[in-house]
Amino acid sequence: MENNLNQDNITPTSNEGSGGEEVKKDFQGLLGSIKKFLSELLDIRTNTDQQATKEAIIADIPFKGHTSWILICSIFIASIGLNANSTAVVIGAMLISPLMGPILGIGMSVAINDIDTLKRSLKNFAVMVVLSVITAYLFFRFFPLRDESSELLARTAPDIRDVLIAFFGGLALVIARAKKGTIASVIFGVAIATALMPPLCTVGFGLAIGNWSYATGALYLFTINTIFIALATFLVIKLLRFPMVRYVNSQRRRLISRLASLLAILVMIPAGITFYSVFQKSLFMRDAGSFIDEKIVPYQFTGEGKFLKDFSEIVYSDKDNSKIELVFMGNETIPDNVIATWENQMQEYQQLKGIDLVVVQGSKSDEANELKYVNELYESQKSILSNKDERIKFLETELLRLNQISSNQIPFNEISLEAKTNYENLERMGYAYLISTDFNKTDSIPLFEVTWKKDANRSETVKDMTKLQEWLRLRLNNKNIQIKEMPKD
Repeated sequence: MENNLNQDNITPTSNEGSGGEEVKKDFQGLLGSIKKFLSELLDIRTNTDQQATKEAIIADIPFKGHTSWILICSIFIASIGLNANSTAVVIGAMLISPLMGPILGIGMSVAINDIDTLKRSLKNFAVMVVLSVITAYLFFRFFPLRDESSELLARTAPDIRDVLIAFFGGLALVIARAKKGTIASVIFGVAIATALMPPLCTVGFGLAIGNWSYATGALYLFTINTIFIALATFLVIKLLRFPMVRYVNSQRRRLISRLASLLAILVMIPAGITFYSVFQKSLFMRDAGSFIDEKIVPYQFTGEGKFLKDFSEIVYSDKDNSKIELVFMGNETIPDNVIATWENQMQEYQQLKGIDLVVVQGSKSDEANELKYVNELYESQKSILSNKDERIKFLETELLRLNQISSNQIPFNEISLEAKTNYENLERMGYAYLISTDFNKTDSIPLFEVTWKKDANRSETVKDMTKLQEWLRLRLNNKNIQIKEMPKD
């Protein structure tokens, strides 16, 4: 009985141990199968033609003959498309642009220590960029239609998505180039996605109209695309283990290897800094937009007041000068306690802590600010106006509305009492904006109308008119103020 019991106790233990080992082996086999499947699925080395890839990239680097004319044509097509706000035309310009060749050459030459190819790539790339900007500048400088289309403005403010598009687009392009039997559709798709030509044309447009912010923003976008496409090329070439270029002189080989490594590091550092900076800006813009939509837009006015979201400005700066400027129009002002509440609510958003909140209110802002916002309104609407007459009519309507708002801006009661105290012959005083046009431009002039007493001496009133005008200009800090003498009753 004891032997039987012992056997009964031992047998289950043996079965459990063997069963655990079998499960472990099955699990390891499953992991091995998954690893093998993923390796076969994602491996790109086995189907890579290194020599053909290298020759194809080097063949696209030179800039002369046919390539130069193709570039010039693509510049004009892109400029016309941006000017006409035609997405289809802009895409066509991207497809025929040869700008991608030297960028791939830069990335590959650094990866394989090919100093001669690097020199050719940099030289041809520089010539292409300069020629593109000059050609676009000349087009927009002398072409009569230079409206700021949405296609143009879209290339002036890069964000984190542009960085990711450039990097992954560069990866896709080099992988497609490396495959035996190049995938042409991928190359065309990357040319469209990374959009190298439109930003350069926008640089020329910014220079042509004298808007440096447009030019620098577009150049920044082009630089981002260039750096991250070259970086992606460098990484893929390294991953595919392309053979390094060998030099007979061992000392020269070591020097070139060090220079190539240094250049790779120098490219990666600004790439990392750019990625971080653009990423931080994207987070800030997201939180600022959420703050405005969630806290400001729902605010209810009790009287005549309006929040102008389109004119409100979100300014991001790396030097702690970021701010959110909210613009309100109308006679109703925002109470100080409400503004204080908004400032406290900003602390709920991670990226808005310590950011300045500027509230511009119609009844409190000065004349310069009012005119600024009317001008911005006109600029934002002019693309939908069909001709100059409609533009003039639209602007006159907005200036009339501004005149009604600005009538409350100047402390007229105080000014009139002070004027009466200083000029005893003054009988009546009025104030309004005079809107005039010479049919080329429309001006808004602050005008005071004065009436002198009937028994006032004419020579004295003439002198008082001059003094009063100078006093009003000084008192209101406005050199454009005019005075008109009204006839006596």
